[in-house]
Parts: sequence; C-alpha cells; structure tokens
Amino acid sequence: MTATENKSSTELRDQYLAMLEDIAKELDGNTIFPVCFDISIQIGAAMKDPNASIQKIASEVEKDPLITTKLLKLANSASYNPSGRAIVNIENAVIRLGMGVARSAALACAMDQLSRSAQLAPFEAQSRLWWQHSLKTAAVARVLCKHLAPRLNPEVAFLAGLVHDLGAFFMLDRAGRNPELLERPKTVEYLVAQWHDSIGTVLLDTLSLPEEIIEAVRDNDLPRPPTTQLRRLTDVIYVANLFAGGLDEINKQDLPEAFVPTELSDPQYTNLINEMNEACQEILSVF
Repeated sequence: MTATENKSSTELRDQYLAMLEDIAKELDGNTIFPVCFDISIQIGAAMKDPNASIQKIASEVEKDPLITTKLLKLANSASYNPSGRAIVNIENAVIRLGMGVARSAALACAMDQLSRSAQLAPFEAQSRLWWQHSLKTAAVARVLCKHLAPRLNPEVAFLAGLVHDLGAFFMLDRAGRNPELLERPKTVEYLVAQWHDSIGTVLLDTLSLPEEIIEAVRDNDLPRPPTTQLRRLTDVIYVANLFAGGLDEINKQDLPEAFVPTELSDPQYTNLINEMNEACQEILSVF
C-alpha cells in the first residue's frame, strides 16, 4: 500500500486542483511562500547591510529559489528591460535593477516569507531537505555544464537547478494550512514528491521564467532512458538531480519497480563526483 491509498483518487485530485487554483489566484506575481527560515533571515540581514556589495547580495539571494525568481521577473519586466533582452543571472539582475530596488524587493520577499514561516513549521524538516537538494542540484548542474556541455550556459543551468523543485515549497506551505494534512506528514511527503513537478511548472510560468528554464525542469522526476550525452539543458538538470539525491523522489512515483539509473555509475559523470561534492559543500558551507 502506498502512502496515498488511504484517500480516494477523487479526493487527491481535488486537493491537487485546489493548489492549482491557488496559483491561478496569484497570477499577479504576488505568490509568496516560505522556503527556508534560516536563509530568509540571512537574506534579510544582507539586504539591510549598507556595505554589502553587489556580489554579496547576489550570492545570498541565489540561495533562495523564490526570491531569485522574483528578482529576475522584476529585472526582465518592461519597466527595467525596455530592450526585451532577458537575463537569467542574479548578479546581472541586481545591476539592472540597481542596489536600492534589488535590496527593497529581496527584503520585502524575505520578510513576507518569515511572516508565513509558522505555517511551514510542521514540515520544516521536509522543507530543509528540499532546499538543500535544490542548492546541490544547482551546483552540480554548473559542474556538468563546465565539463560535459560547453555549449550550454552554466549560469542558466545553475538557475534551472535552483528552481527545479520550486513546486515542493509551495505544496508544503499549502499543506501547513490544511488540518487534515497536518496530521499525515507521510502522506504529504508522497504527495509533494508526486505533484511538485507539475505544480512547479505552473508556478514558474506564473513567475515569468524563460521557457528554456521551464522546459528544462519539466518531468525530471520521471525515469528516462539512459542519458549518455548532455545535449540539452533538460539533460543536464536530469543528471544533476540524480547526483544531488533525486533518485528518492523518482522512486516515490508509485513505479512498478525500483528505478536504477545507469547515470549514477557512468564514468563520465562519476569522474566528476569530487568536484560536484566540493561545489555542493561550498554553497552549503555557511549552514
């Protein structure tokens, strides 16, 4: 028996549709949900520091997938991007917006996240694991691009890795408001694993991320034929997700049997494990 079988398929579908309706109600871009309590505090502190450099602000902001996405959306809006040239690098976004606007927008989002963090408290452990996995996927994606996909932009790969599981945080926030789900954390764990991908796709579209990013993160938790070459951004994110611990997500998809990806034993990838681990440790080092 799976963790979701004690609810009817109709009831589960209704919960899923309710979450999609929540996103639809926030199409004005005001979607806010907590990601990680500690990083919200850290970003808030950095935004208040008058001596923080552009590089410092960018390095703090890019540890939160939602704040990163919101700053990029603002930087690519008609008000700040009359030429229509989209950017996907958070440091460039801070430069385009200017320090004052970037600080204010990031601080407002971080404070709003903190104000809602109590709702996430019952699922804080799950949220932290998803957050760590997101950062690791981003770091590994950058390493893979550098060595095996030189035609792809490593900063775009980092961003795609960072936001690829954004739907998980949205779902955990909504679960924290549902008395029934508060009583069933194991059910929530499986629902998030099974639904966060499709909900995340809707979220990223709502937040106006480039189609390149949205397509790259779609269906990364479903088994694929062996990825032997990293030709596309989606290939990079799929392999990065595996090496960042994403196999557990895949095996929560009610598959007929456990999935064993050959990528995890492919020498072209395993030869980079030391560099992957160093990149992950660097981005997580302050925590």
